[in-house]
Amino acid sequence: MFKKTTLKNGLRIITVPLKNTQSVTVLVLVGTGSKYETKEINGISHFLEHLFFKGTKKRPNPLKIAEQLDRVGGMYNAFTGEETTGYWAKVNSEHFDLALDWVSDILLNTKLKQKDIEREKGVILEEINMYLDLPMSYVGVLWDKLLYGDQPAGRSILGEKTNIISFKRKDFSKYYSNHYLASNTVVCVAGNITKSAEAKIKKYFQGIKTGSACSKKEVREEQVKPQSLIHFKKTDQTHLCLGVRGYNLFHKQRYIQDLLAVILGGNMSSRLFMVVRERQGLAYYIRTSSEKNTDTGCLVTQAGVDNKKVEKAIKSILKEYNLLKIKKITKQELQKAKDYVKGTLSLSLESSDAQASFYAGQELLTQKMLSPKECIRKINKVTVSDIQKVAKDIFQPEKLNLALIGPFKDREKFQRLLKL
Repeated sequence: MFKKTTLKNGLRIITVPLKNTQSVTVLVLVGTGSKYETKEINGISHFLEHLFFKGTKKRPNPLKIAEQLDRVGGMYNAFTGEETTGYWAKVNSEHFDLALDWVSDILLNTKLKQKDIEREKGVILEEINMYLDLPMSYVGVLWDKLLYGDQPAGRSILGEKTNIISFKRKDFSKYYSNHYLASNTVVCVAGNITKSAEAKIKKYFQGIKTGSACSKKEVREEQVKPQSLIHFKKTDQTHLCLGVRGYNLFHKQRYIQDLLAVILGGNMSSRLFMVVRERQGLAYYIRTSSEKNTDTGCLVTQAGVDNKKVEKAIKSILKEYNLLKIKKITKQELQKAKDYVKGTLSLSLESSDAQASFYAGQELLTQKMLSPKECIRKINKVTVSDIQKVAKDIFQPEKLNLALIGPFKDREKFQRLLKL
């Protein structure tokens, strides 16, 4: 069972001892990301994440940082999201102290050298170019832009190229001082750990700075009619995101939204997979997901379809949305979705890194941690009527959104399709 301790400086420590594993994961989550950026510094959260791997006094260059964990077969990485930025290392438990020392060192003692910043600009510009060449990924960026426009929630996590080019050391130093603080950080260790784990965390992270972290701006929800964003690109396949605004992490019906997404397109026996792929052969991939943050949420179906059959695919997806409003699903279909969610949750938590992410993410974003069993109890409470009620609530014409990448320029043609 997990244990949470909050230190006097506000740092939260979570320990999750696990049996039958030789691994241990050290994960540090900081409450910052692209939603905490202004337009002028959009992309700085992600850029700063890269810079933590450039060197400290103890490990003065990228080679020294990488090879220590490589030598023991460890896994390590970092990630930036809209509301969280994370740094982690996973090792055999005999190297627990090394993982703690490594993660705390890069987080607390990075040099932020201007020459490293200049060099890394080229790396990030190429990362942006890579995603621009991957319509399957880039359509998700356009989806956020469509929903939230010129506000932090609508901007790319990678940032704009003009920003990347202009960043200076002082920009990163200021951002670091405003966000990388004890009160805004969760350290979670999960795996084959002993009772001394908490004391070791306190030791390695004793140098973390204190203070009040900057908050993010409130998201504006302004949609009053169906919206579309068409990005012209000569592609062999059209990639689209079609969905609706939904519930955030704190909404009491968020578990219903999760099950609704599974029923629609969560697996290979879901409604949309059967209708769009198996019966009509319109797509190779099609999936529906329920996305939830602290202040935003949506249900979205993503697919890659034949350029000549895009309209047919869109109509088919909307038809399935509408069916859930007008006709109750069966108890058997609901139970199948529940069993799928419970099964995938159990399987996904078999590793120490997944356990660390599960608990640290909840604590940082909601300040409340539910065990897997508690999550399952909430899922089990959902009824057939609940599914239809939520479908009626979120599948409304004024909530519809379509982001699309393909060889098209006529936006109005697609706009006319957005009906329920």
